[in-house]
Amino acid sequence: MTSGGLETPARVLAIGAHPDDVEFGCGATLAKWARAGTRVELAVLTDGSKGTWDATTDLAALVARRQEEQHAAARALGASEVHFLDAIDGELDADAVMRERVCELIRLRRPDIVLGHDPWKQYRLHPDHGRAGQLVVEGIVAARDPLFFPGRGSPHRPKHLLLFEAQLVDHIEPVDSDAVTRKVAALLCHRSQWLSTMGIDAAGLDADAQERSFEHRVRSEIVDAGGEAFKLLSEL
Repeated sequence: MTSGGLETPARVLAIGAHPDDVEFGCGATLAKWARAGTRVELAVLTDGSKGTWDATTDLAALVARRQEEQHAAARALGASEVHFLDAIDGELDADAVMRERVCELIRLRRPDIVLGHDPWKQYRLHPDHGRAGQLVVEGIVAARDPLFFPGRGSPHRPKHLLLFEAQLVDHIEPVDSDAVTRKVAALLCHRSQWLSTMGIDAAGLDADAQERSFEHRVRSEIVDAGGEAFKLLSEL
């Protein structure tokens, strides 16, 4: 187990299946690095169009809203750019087409560190998370080797891969209170997900108390772990 923290990178790319996944998985780490001068970029693989319990929702409006929320969350973290790959929520395929797109993104953005879902986590319910992690791992392999997808940028090999939601945690990235505050602020930008994901009923009489409870939960998880928890892969 390592807990001293990685050297502050010049560029990082965090890749999540849905809007808000990156914030949950590594938001405090990204905020810490952004504050230190790292260029932080986010990528969202799906359009978030299943992100509601209301079957009557206008899906086009929901997708647009979730993109707006993601941009706001990126600003709260200090991230510079968000890339949307727009696969249909719940139907993400770890196929050659998406692998090529992830490979190209890594080659073009040239991050020192990539962050993504752990594709090997057991008993995961949402299929997009595992497939997103698979795309990140396979995208890194493709990005480093010139015979994969020629014409999609020059090869690039990141120094590290940090997997969040990790099956086997072996790295704790230390974060301070300010970074956690920014993580919480970024998560709360995803207002469309308050009820379904964060347990906050914005229309309820005790919404403020529910917000405080959610923040307490986020902070407690980080305090209990000693930081944000990852599986670290460095021989890429």
